[in-house]
Amino acid sequence: MSAQQVTYEVRDQVAWLTINRPEARNALSKEVRDGLWAGFRGFARDDDAAVLVLTGAGEKAFCAGGDLKEMANVQLQVPPADFLPYLGRNIEVDKPVIAAVNGVAFAGGFLLAQFCDLVIAADHARFAITESKVGRGAPWAAPLPGLIPPRVAMELLVTGDPISAARAYEVGLVNRVVPAADLWEEAQALAERIAANAPLSVRAAKAMVHAAAPVDWDGADALWEAAYLSEDGQEGPRAFREKRAPQWKGR
Repeated sequence: MSAQQVTYEVRDQVAWLTINRPEARNALSKEVRDGLWAGFRGFARDDDAAVLVLTGAGEKAFCAGGDLKEMANVQLQVPPADFLPYLGRNIEVDKPVIAAVNGVAFAGGFLLAQFCDLVIAADHARFAITESKVGRGAPWAAPLPGLIPPRVAMELLVTGDPISAARAYEVGLVNRVVPAADLWEEAQALAERIAANAPLSVRAAKAMVHAAAPVDWDGADALWEAAYLSEDGQEGPRAFREKRAPQWKGR
């Protein structure tokens, strides 16, 4: 694992996986993605850790999403299946994972928070699915209408506009909202309460909840493929890199 852009440490049976790239709003560079893969895999086999907390360094961003400059440079079209760890899809972690959202959780950052089992947000945190603003796809959002009301999910997807932590709590995306200064202490305390419980019962509870909402991943991927392969799918990241408004062609 990268010791620079992702860190992993265990405190009283609680593993902390931290994206440590605050100067880039903890964006998902290849090094960060590799570090997340290593961190989740390490946690899955770490007998000293019963619960994992995923967070970002700094106070501004949990994760602002994909590194659009990197995407533009490599002309990324459809992300490969192992582009990013999707808990419950391309990696199995049977122990609970908590997102401690310390700032913006946009695009890929929203993805990471969504795939965690529980979410605690700082009161200044914001959540957004910004893919429509850069011509990219969000097949990973397929479980979202099962987590929050479908019309709220629709608004998030088609506008790309952010919602506050309070609104995220209101619609059920977030378990609790706390003052920013208390976020990590609250996340540690919640994780320790879970870690104190019978591990087989906790793992069975997680498995049961996830089994209640199966997702058609292949269908979701197919719906978004045209967007990924389009000219617009390259124009969005390119416009971001060039610091200008995108010129959409609808093709």
